[in-house]
Amino acid sequence: MALNTDHLKRCILTLERSLDSLKESEAGSVEYEVFRNATAKGFELTLEVCGKLLRKALKPHFASAQAVDALVFKDLFRHGAKHGILSADEAERWLEYRDNRNDTAHDYGEGFAEETLILLPGFVADAKNLMEKLSHA
Repeated sequence: MALNTDHLKRCILTLERSLDSLKESEAGSVEYEVFRNATAKGFELTLEVCGKLLRKALKPHFASAQAVDALVFKDLFRHGAKHGILSADEAERWLEYRDNRNDTAHDYGEGFAEETLILLPGFVADAKNLMEKLSHA
C-alpha cells in the first residue's frame, strides 16, 4: 500500500532550504541563529514524520495495529529492516539520527551545529530514500 508522503516531502524541502540559508549566513549573526533554530526544528520534524509513516507501512506486517502502535521509535526502524523496507545499514543510521536528536533536543547552540550539521546531508538523503520507498510500497 503506497502512502501519501506529501507532508514528508514538504518537511524535507523545508529542512534543505533552512540548511542552505544557514550555510549562507554569517556565523554569530542573528540570521545564523534563526536558520540554525529552523534547521534544528526541521530535523526533528522530518525525523518524526518519517517514524509516523514507517509505523503505517509496518502495520500489514503485524497481527494488529496496536502491536505496531506500541513500538518505540527505534524499534520501528529495526522492524523496517526486518521487513525489507530498510537495509540494515539504513536502519543503523536512523538509530544514530534518533540518538543525535535526543542528545541535541535542547541544545540549539554549538553542540547542535557541531554534531547535527555533519549528519544532515546523509539524513536528508536517507529521508528522501525512505519517502521514495514508502510512496511506492
